Amino acid sequence: MSVKKVATVVVKEFINPAECLQQMVSTYTEYKIIAEQEQTKRREIEAWEKEAMPTATRSGNAKINTQRDLLMAYLDRSFDERAENFRALFNVVDSAIASNNNQQLALTLNSITEIAKSSPFKELANLTSVRAALDDPDHEWTF
Repeated sequence: MSVKKVATVVVKEFINPAECLQQMVSTYTEYKIIAEQEQTKRREIEAWEKEAMPTATRSGNAKINTQRDLLMAYLDRSFDERAENFRALFNVVDSAIASNNNQQLALTLNSITEIAKSSPFKELANLTSVRAALDDPDHEWTF
């Protein structure tokens, strides 16, 4: 291999300085765009944190407490209603046994079983709808 041939191969592998500068500018521009996007995301997260997880000095704790109180009231009323239903149905069971009415006994026991199968937490399974209801100040809670 001659010296002239080696020099030609090396020169062909050199990068054009203009292309190198263009690539550096392009990469830096892309970096600045991504940095700005990430900074915007951080600001959005900080705003969300202030709203969703307020500090003790802000009134945001009142929102959390109100939501907790609504949820607790819902659960209290749900369980109260179930307890009352069970009491009434067991009174019917007692009267069906006393009157030897097997048909009424079977229907009442079936009703008890169906109520026991259902859960007051069933409606809470869809947390998205519960969250939306809690966030909606005009939502009307039915118990």
